[in-house]
Amino acid sequence: MKVSKLNIIVFIGLIAITGVLTMQLVMLKEAFMFERKEFAEKIHFALQDVVDKIYSDNKSELPATSPIKKVSDDYYVVNVDDVFEADILEYYLKSEFEKVKLELDYEYAIYDCASDEMVYGNYINAGGESKDENARCEKCFTKKEGLIYYFAVRFPQLRYNYIASLQQYWIYTGVLFLVLVIYVYSVFMLLKQKKYSELQKDFINNMTHEFKTPLSSILIASNYAVKQEEIENNPKLNKYLKIIIEQSNKLNQHIERILNVAKADTRLMQLDKQEINLTETLELVKENAAMKYPHAAISLNTPENNIPILADAFHLYNITYNIVENAVKYGNNSPQVEITAIKTDSGFKILFKDNGPGIPPAHIDYVFDRFYRVPRENKKEVEGFGIGLFYVKKICELHGWKISIKNNPDAGITISIAIPKSSLA
Repeated sequence: MKVSKLNIIVFIGLIAITGVLTMQLVMLKEAFMFERKEFAEKIHFALQDVVDKIYSDNKSELPATSPIKKVSDDYYVVNVDDVFEADILEYYLKSEFEKVKLELDYEYAIYDCASDEMVYGNYINAGGESKDENARCEKCFTKKEGLIYYFAVRFPQLRYNYIASLQQYWIYTGVLFLVLVIYVYSVFMLLKQKKYSELQKDFINNMTHEFKTPLSSILIASNYAVKQEEIENNPKLNKYLKIIIEQSNKLNQHIERILNVAKADTRLMQLDKQEINLTETLELVKENAAMKYPHAAISLNTPENNIPILADAFHLYNITYNIVENAVKYGNNSPQVEITAIKTDSGFKILFKDNGPGIPPAHIDYVFDRFYRVPRENKKEVEGFGIGLFYVKKICELHGWKISIKNNPDAGITISIAIPKSSLA
């Protein structure tokens, strides 16, 4: 299977976003481990100070081994191995947790050797205040075999604190994941659109080619029939045949235009660039348009009689004639079109100015789009497919020229084609 540039770009983009997301997840994991370690160290130091104070109150020596046993991240057992009071223990817990700035809810229980049960102490919130009975979890404390004087501390909100402390990392990870989802969705939509576009191009190509065969037969038969003596002597039949020929030629022009647009869109069009006289081409456009539309006033202003440029003569004539024809068709009852070629510092510029109704600002940015037609109220419907200006823009792009359109201050529009010095012969 042929690998296109689009597939390579999509693959690289997917790898890049996936890589960034993976790095973010790794950073999130490391941050989680760091927070976990930091909380564990704070808890251990605070509980160790509590043990030190209890031993100091009892004037006993500290044990050689650590009395603190970590059962899980949120559950600790502290073997004091000496008598202590519950009130004193709660006071020490509050003060030591406050010293290390451990802002966590916690609850504790003390082992009672007389009843051989864990006696629940209290639930203290992060602010150092006791909570109501609903927050207690007395069954969460279990006995530790082999110990006599010990207490247990549990942190019920510890896992939520992990998540809350990593809020910024979670946000970044969520945003990156959302970007990945949007990217994948956009790629699928792009590939789907590409498939539809290819189907559309195939349909247009097949449709136009299928039309050209019977249309050519109609033109051949009509041109032959119109020359027959019987037809020439019958004004009505002669008129009908000329209408058939005229409309067939017009339909043939539309088909050729659609084919040219399809070729330009698939980059199959090859320009036959050669040195031509821009002035002669514009004069030919003016004369032909004036013959077809005698009611239109078409003028031409050029600085020189010979402006040599490198361009495809066939397509250059087509796009300039198309612009003039549009100005006449969509103009008022007395259309005026001014064609002006001016020399600029960067080359030449061709201006097509008309006195028509102009284009609404909401639509002017879309007139070069394929199949786009500007809505016109209270106007007769002008035939066309909305591909004329699209074809004009495509040909300009293939030549390396720039085309633009703007509304005139008084009336009408001005379409300009900028020809750079690289296109001058």
